[in-house]
Amino acid sequence: MKRYERRIEDKNYLVLVMKVLTDIVVVAGVALFLFVYFGNTAVVSGYSMDNTLTNNDVVLINKFTYAISKIERFDVIVYGTDSGKYVKRIIGMPGERIKIENGKVYIDGKVLRNDIGGDAILSAGVAESEILLGEDEYFVLGDNRNNSEDSRFTTVGNIKRENIIGKAWFEITGITDFGFIE
Repeated sequence: MKRYERRIEDKNYLVLVMKVLTDIVVVAGVALFLFVYFGNTAVVSGYSMDNTLTNNDVVLINKFTYAISKIERFDVIVYGTDSGKYVKRIIGMPGERIKIENGKVYIDGKVLRNDIGGDAILSAGVAESEILLGEDEYFVLGDNRNNSEDSRFTTVGNIKRENIIGKAWFEITGITDFGFIE
């Protein structure tokens, strides 16, 4: 009888060990998924995104969202180039015609409504002439329109989809600068 009881105890112990190992693997997998797709960071350099974000703010990048949903106008994105990561706001979508005239952004001949940047744009840059975006290109601007190097300038130009790392979704700079990015 003792031998039978011992076998049951051994089996229960084995089942318990397997459950614990399974739990550890699942938790580690979820943590890895969250870190890879939601835990990458970018540091804002400069004041081109004032008042939304400012110099040295740290943002979390959601790499997963654009795998299951489309990029939308006014999303704050992080894109990468050989020289680093940059944070800007999507203004123009693929296939649209963009022009900046009289301090305002025009998309397909109509003034952009609900624009985040409040001040009139002083420098239209290359958008002084109409720009036709390709099927995988986006036109980005900083929220601080008059202090931003963005798609208006040849040094940046239109952003290709393949260079978009993800959506800047959460600011984690400190106690006062902490929360979701709009």
